[in-house]
Amino acid sequence: MDEHATLGSDEQEIGAADTQQIAPRERYFNRELSWLAFNGRVLEEATNPAHPLLERLRFLSISGNNLDEFFMVRVAGLKGQQLQDVDQRSVDGLTPVQQLAAIADHAGVLMAQQQAVWTELSDLLDKAGVHVLENEDIGENAGAWLEEHFREQIFPILTPLALDPAHPFPFIPNKGFSLIFDLKRISDDEPIREILMIPPTVPRFVRIPGSDACYVAIETILRRFTHLLFPGYVVLGDGAFRIIRDSDIEIEEEAEDLVRYFRSAIKRRRRGRVIRLRLEDTMPEELALMLREEFGGGELIISNSGGFLGIADLDLLVGEDRPDLKFPPFTPRFPERVREHDGDCFAAIKAKDIVVHHPYESFEVVIAFLKQAAQDPDVVAIKQTLYRAGKQSAIIRALIDAAEAGKSVTAVVELKARFDEEQNLMWASQLERAGVQVVYGFIDWKTHAKVSMVVRNEPDGFRTYCHFGTGNYHPITARIYTDISFFTADPDIARDAAQIFNYITGYVEPNELAKITISPHGMRDKLADLIDREIDFVRDGKPGAIWVKLNSLVDPAIIEKLYRASAAGVQIDLIIRGICCLRPGVPGLSDNIRVRSVVGRFLEHSRIMCFGNGAALPNKQAKVFISSADWMPRNFDRRVEYLLPVENPTVHAQVLDQVMVANLIDTEQSWSLDADGNYQRIHTTDGKPFNLHRYFMTNPSLSGRGAATQHSAKVPKLSLRRGA
Repeated sequence: MDEHATLGSDEQEIGAADTQQIAPRERYFNRELSWLAFNGRVLEEATNPAHPLLERLRFLSISGNNLDEFFMVRVAGLKGQQLQDVDQRSVDGLTPVQQLAAIADHAGVLMAQQQAVWTELSDLLDKAGVHVLENEDIGENAGAWLEEHFREQIFPILTPLALDPAHPFPFIPNKGFSLIFDLKRISDDEPIREILMIPPTVPRFVRIPGSDACYVAIETILRRFTHLLFPGYVVLGDGAFRIIRDSDIEIEEEAEDLVRYFRSAIKRRRRGRVIRLRLEDTMPEELALMLREEFGGGELIISNSGGFLGIADLDLLVGEDRPDLKFPPFTPRFPERVREHDGDCFAAIKAKDIVVHHPYESFEVVIAFLKQAAQDPDVVAIKQTLYRAGKQSAIIRALIDAAEAGKSVTAVVELKARFDEEQNLMWASQLERAGVQVVYGFIDWKTHAKVSMVVRNEPDGFRTYCHFGTGNYHPITARIYTDISFFTADPDIARDAAQIFNYITGYVEPNELAKITISPHGMRDKLADLIDREIDFVRDGKPGAIWVKLNSLVDPAIIEKLYRASAAGVQIDLIIRGICCLRPGVPGLSDNIRVRSVVGRFLEHSRIMCFGNGAALPNKQAKVFISSADWMPRNFDRRVEYLLPVENPTVHAQVLDQVMVANLIDTEQSWSLDADGNYQRIHTTDGKPFNLHRYFMTNPSLSGRGAATQHSAKVPKLSLRRGA
């Protein structure tokens, strides 16, 4: 079919009817298996010879941590449904039991691959001078130092626990790493069983001093010194194990005080149901059997490690001071547009909308925006959402300074940000003590929108300056996540932002927003309308085109709308980093949809949507949006999110012609998804590789003077991508 060929209305209706006959299993990918496929792509980067060795090890560690969280939340949820006999089917038609079985198979393959990658990397690291020593590799001098270190730094922290009728099996915390021993007393051959939990304060690896980087795993050390741990006993058998607990927090509608509820819920989470038990391969069967029974028997997901236990802990080795084994250092640039105004953020924003591309451009500009607001005597009010702010947040400091300076400061702190609940409670407490008006949003919904408002008293009246981000106000993740920051003083957008804050703080539902669309009120419908417009353009004989960049695509209604657009002849290119439930390239269903995933040095996180508006993309009249929301039911129905049009011509060109085009033509860290669910690496076909991340690290900033023209001249043409 020609790229812009159209179907007659009758043919369209017939095609739409035909596609409805496709069974759910053939219509959608399973969400959980799609996520496991994404983690497989992360793991693949650990085998990428283009990356330095310690960076490859970092990818391996990330894949392990990702898998832990997957079991703690997603698998735990499915397990709960199974135990309660809930027969709710996934969008592809699978029951919880069927999904758990499929997850076990796919996760088992992934874990075996992790061990194979660790074997390969440990050999390569050994050759490069970074060694993880087994007991037999420890020389006399190293052994003497290690014994002294054990006696002084490790032994005092350890507490061996006997297991007998007087000493019941102890509580093991989530992600707890422990060893279990079968011992025999030398004096009378009396058997005893002991368990040794490794406190989280004890590092998983100990580095032996010296020029060579020599590390010893904690389990190796403990086995080396069992005679000091258990004097008078001989070890008959031992094994290490690790558990994962259900760590999700569900909100109960009858919760009277959300803060008190979360404080108690965080404590309960540490004692959640055990979901997964990982056992060391060498563990004797009688010890393994006892652990199975203690942790729940048949309800557990049990597996042997196949090698190293606790892949996520390998991240500790990445800290080794070997610059030659890591990515070259990269220092983000401070946006040129703000520099041109002598660092005055308000003057720069007032002159023209600004887009900042993190991490290539520094997150410091966001902090500078709030610091200036805190110090400026003309600023009267600041409103700020906080989803994840990090442990050392300059954002929090700026808000506190503003409140102490007598300004009206409101902070929407989201307590339901998974795994950041405790940190956010701490920030909320500090903010309240400083006089900030802290609001926790909705009980049932998360406030996921990233918005900041600064109201300033100027000679011509009050003016509102806004910041919208696709990522969190988190200075650490902003160094490794690719996100868009958008600054504007547009009065319409400012009024919309004020309504959004009033909605969150006072439940006053927005009325007639001028430009912004929010969820859970209308975002899905807005996107559906935009897709329908592209279908209408094709019917009128014009090109129809959609480009979308997301972390996840799950929502069935939007997927169906995209299928309908594909059947009508709309050309659709999706850049979905993680979960994608849409099946591309299915004849009669999604012939005109292409899906790619970018995985590399930085984590692609920005959400961008582009609609051709009657012409092929990219073009000046296209409708371009940034958003805080992925296309998932939770983002449309259970979260407060924003969808913001990008209308300033310069910013429009920067987002569409630079960020989106570069994502679509990358040939070094991109994968293509086929109709069967397989991801294949994309390779250059013309001998001219293009690396998205390297390109933005080495080219002028988006917000610099003339940046759009410079980038347009340097970015290869989109035609390079077709057929990739």
